[in-house]
Amino acid sequence: MKPFRPFFSTNYLTVVALAFTTTIVLAQKPVQPALGVRSVKTLTTNGFSFKDLNKNGKLDKYEDWRLPIEQRVQDLISQMTIEEKVGFMLISTTRLAGDASFQQGAPKAEITSGFNEEDLVQNMNMFTRKPLPYPMMMAAGTTKGVMQNQLRHFILRANTSAKIMADWSNNLQALCESSRLGIPAIVASNPRNHITADASIGLSVGTTIFSKWPGELGLSAMHDLKLTREFADIARQEWAAVGLRKGYQYMADLATEPRWQRIEGTFGEDADWTADMTREIVLGFQGPKLGIHSVGLTTKHFPGGGPQVEGQDPHFDWGKDQHYPGNMFDYHLKPFQAAIDAGTSAIMPYYAKPIGTKYEEVAFAYNKAIIKDLLRDKMGFQGIINSDTGPIEMMPWGVEKLSILERYQKAIDCGVDLFSGSGDPGLLLETVKKGLVSEKRINESIARLLREKFVLGLFENPYVDPEVAQKTVGKPEFQQRADLALRKSIVLLRNSASLLPLAPKTKVYMESYFDNGRSKDPITVLKPISHTGSLEFVATKEEADVVVLWLLPNSGSLFSSNGGPIELQLSKNKVDVAHINALTSQKPTVLLLNYTSPWVIDEIDNANLKTVLATFGTTTDAVLDVLSGAFNPTGKMPFTTPVSRQAVLDNQSDVPGHLKPKGYALFTFGDGLSYKK
Repeated sequence: MKPFRPFFSTNYLTVVALAFTTTIVLAQKPVQPALGVRSVKTLTTNGFSFKDLNKNGKLDKYEDWRLPIEQRVQDLISQMTIEEKVGFMLISTTRLAGDASFQQGAPKAEITSGFNEEDLVQNMNMFTRKPLPYPMMMAAGTTKGVMQNQLRHFILRANTSAKIMADWSNNLQALCESSRLGIPAIVASNPRNHITADASIGLSVGTTIFSKWPGELGLSAMHDLKLTREFADIARQEWAAVGLRKGYQYMADLATEPRWQRIEGTFGEDADWTADMTREIVLGFQGPKLGIHSVGLTTKHFPGGGPQVEGQDPHFDWGKDQHYPGNMFDYHLKPFQAAIDAGTSAIMPYYAKPIGTKYEEVAFAYNKAIIKDLLRDKMGFQGIINSDTGPIEMMPWGVEKLSILERYQKAIDCGVDLFSGSGDPGLLLETVKKGLVSEKRINESIARLLREKFVLGLFENPYVDPEVAQKTVGKPEFQQRADLALRKSIVLLRNSASLLPLAPKTKVYMESYFDNGRSKDPITVLKPISHTGSLEFVATKEEADVVVLWLLPNSGSLFSSNGGPIELQLSKNKVDVAHINALTSQKPTVLLLNYTSPWVIDEIDNANLKTVLATFGTTTDAVLDVLSGAFNPTGKMPFTTPVSRQAVLDNQSDVPGHLKPKGYALFTFGDGLSYKK
């Protein structure tokens, strides 16, 4: 018997199904979005409202939220002048009135929601310590930036209240709305939700009014991907509430070179685990796909900034080389692929130039094989390429002999869409007008940048409610989840004397280098601010049953580097080792180390290191809950710590510690104990 064959084909069914689906979609009535309006008129068509952004009295395609985004993008590009397009390719720090973020020694003033209308011009490159032959504008006066220089991308670094940020954001968007085409701004920030040791400009905003979570290493140490996603979603809500819709974060770099001073901002050394963390962070901030409730992320620093020669950072000319002595270049790409697969809106290449590889020895922003061939063509990234701050004027490693115009030409040819570090479009405009870059190529970048704004819903409503912002940012429910994270981030490394958890009524003498900021001198903790546990705190070690030492080794800010060797021993990082050894030899001691780098602790007498814990930016109350047993530690080390200085000197910069030769590690990636039940 012949098998039954239907008279219609599978292809026919597919066509019918598609036609049916299309009919349903077309039949669906558009949903009117909320429109935020300050000065432009609204137009009404078929019962729907639209913003007349270009003030011409008719509905243009880019104003019509019913149309596909690509159609809106192309219509707006056709209406933009070359000056507007070029200004659109710059992202500049903007300052609130009273904000003196860049001015060393400037008198403190009240930060308000007004605009700082002064341009800050520096003639000294803070990273190379060499005078520049031209002024480098680090921050643009807001009104001039919007109305004259056509800027629509800004970085906000001010640390102030939710209301002031929300009011300022609304003032900025109202200014943009009043411009010729009414194109809204997008405001970016560095991380604002973490307890960090180095809050230098460009790294972190430090302690803010936002919910306070562990540092990035601490998030990783939680070893809890679900809580990591929850963190990112909470931070998203806080950021969006004040008008921050772009994050210059997070670092997908790997902590494989222990001397690199930016390890504090990473998720550790393991590529697979960092990939998992990166995926959850992107999905938490952006959602399954970028939308009107998202904060778009700029994942950095492609193709991974960890393997710096001797740990020196490419912000400086003495740290411009990046190498791969262990031939593990591809290993460092894994977290970036995870970010791409999760839909990260933008990726930022680093300043460094690769040496000893098949790639051209020029900074990654100028490296066509890295940006176009690898990132775009092989790894499939179609979003925005956002340069780090200043590769054109300040850190042009490998292309120093090119003129500024030629640098723009080379970077754009490689694929850079958005240049950070300058608010003056004059030289980029000259690059285009002299024919070094075609307007067609410029339009490709403008399309990517506009797409992000349309998807985020900024053209319909870029405004925020200051009252909602005040109720959202740092609200108790958010901080409760953050408090859990602060406890989960603490890692128990040794408990060989079974000293922990401390029994009720244990007399504790506690010295904390953490609560005393960055001082070398400790303070004695007599009564923690809010800890309600059963421990008794005493004023002298002689009275104590147990000594608790919480050390904050500190190598200084990244930007205090002078090119000298980077040391990881405690005595080189503001810890009085003799004092520590004297205390540990006299009483049973709990030693806590706050890790911002993989510190070498071999100067402390190992015989007395029987109880050791690691922290990565947390609070005294979280620590005491772990020590008292109110919270059972579950954290895991996000990186490996070297056993000695020699191990550091012998290490291969691109190889994670857990894959380095036997004898390298004191504590290894993934180490972490819990109390026996």
